[in-house]
Amino acid sequence: MLYGAMKVTIGGSLKLAFRPWVEGLEHVPAEGAAILASNHLSFSDSFFLPAVLDRKVTFIAKAEYFNTPGVKGRLTAAFFKGVGQLPVDRSGARGAGEAAIKSGMEVLERGELFGIYPEGTRSPDGRLYRGKPGGLARVALATGAPVVPVAMIDTEKIQPPGQVMPKLMRPGIRIGKPLDFSRYQGMEHDRFVLRAVTDEVMYEIMKLSGQEYVDMYATAMKRQLAEAAKAEKAAKGDKAAKGDKAAKAAQDRAGT
Repeated sequence: MLYGAMKVTIGGSLKLAFRPWVEGLEHVPAEGAAILASNHLSFSDSFFLPAVLDRKVTFIAKAEYFNTPGVKGRLTAAFFKGVGQLPVDRSGARGAGEAAIKSGMEVLERGELFGIYPEGTRSPDGRLYRGKPGGLARVALATGAPVVPVAMIDTEKIQPPGQVMPKLMRPGIRIGKPLDFSRYQGMEHDRFVLRAVTDEVMYEIMKLSGQEYVDMYATAMKRQLAEAAKAEKAAKGDKAAKGDKAAKAAQDRAGT
């Protein structure tokens, strides 16, 4: 009930304001379990995709969104539940992976749509990164659900980092034909099969999105970018310190 109300209010507002275009909507099954595997460019991906679908789609979100104390925390939790997101506790030895798999299987066992981002996090630069084999492939093989590749187009341009007000523009959603991995059923613990399934899905997403593919994990790229930014900041600090030292030395010479 809450999802329906949120879909009408938030989904309707998004479609009215941004007018997202959609291709391949007919590839989403009208009934029964299916996995929607999408690239991840923006926080808004989890809102635009459900907005254009007739069926409910459930994504996973970090548990912090659901257990923050206070009025704001309760409102945030109600919002995420309302838009069909499930909390995933990322603590523990194996973290979010096992929690995501369990949540995904429960959704699919109910005959519903489960949305997942194989990259594991948002792209740091708009390119498509290597898919993580644990969640998507294991859920697909364990449940036998078809995987529907999805490409979000230009959603990262609506509200880039640091921009307060979103830009009114038309993002796109391109949906591919369902992929059947029944030939691998029962092999969800074979890491080579998991890698093959994930790579096949990512290849289809790449064809749909037109993104440049990077054969490394997005999390690794984010670490590299963070380390580079830290090193640059340190270098600027050293340069400024040397400049201050030189200026002081010059003043001391001038005073002698």
